[in-house]
Amino acid sequence: MRFRTQRANRQRPGWRRFLDICLAVLVFAGAAFVAARMEHFAGADISGTVRVVDGDSLALDKRRLRLKGIDAPELKQRCRRAGHDYGCGVEAANFLRELVGTHQVECKGEGLDRYGRDLVRCTAAGVDLNETMVRSGHAVAFGDYRIAEAEARSEQAGLWGGEFDLPKQWRAVHGGLSEDFHGGLSSLVAIARRLFGV
Repeated sequence: MRFRTQRANRQRPGWRRFLDICLAVLVFAGAAFVAARMEHFAGADISGTVRVVDGDSLALDKRRLRLKGIDAPELKQRCRRAGHDYGCGVEAANFLRELVGTHQVECKGEGLDRYGRDLVRCTAAGVDLNETMVRSGHAVAFGDYRIAEAEARSEQAGLWGGEFDLPKQWRAVHGGLSEDFHGGLSSLVAIARRLFGV
């Protein structure tokens, strides 16, 4: 009992208290900075003239945008329709290019993927690009747009009018960016790089 009382009465040296205060301020400032940057990236409205990269990706200057909730065939991916092979990845990219045309694209950011790309839902001339890609059969639902995919399937639109590997399965065999929802450490690294601009 005596030992506790003596210890409680003992005060910390002034330099130690100063160091603790400085450390607490640094931690708080760092957390505030990261929270502000995350908020900026997570809900950013993005608009402008974009370049179509493939059937589910756009580029605005150096910024890469990934259409959220969909997965389109990769550019090199081939599918079958009416007994013939065709470049379904190129077809998907061309369809998205036609949708975008020369219009300004308006996107709502919903965070970042594991590669530091903005996850977005976009419109061009009032057309919902994400949903239209799935509804036309040029992309599959990837977490969202299940009703649009069911309609495309029932009408055998686009990919559903023939045979194809899901883009995720094709990437597993042929390589390419993995679009899995959970990216582990690489996801954290990509987000950190975007946050700190490196």
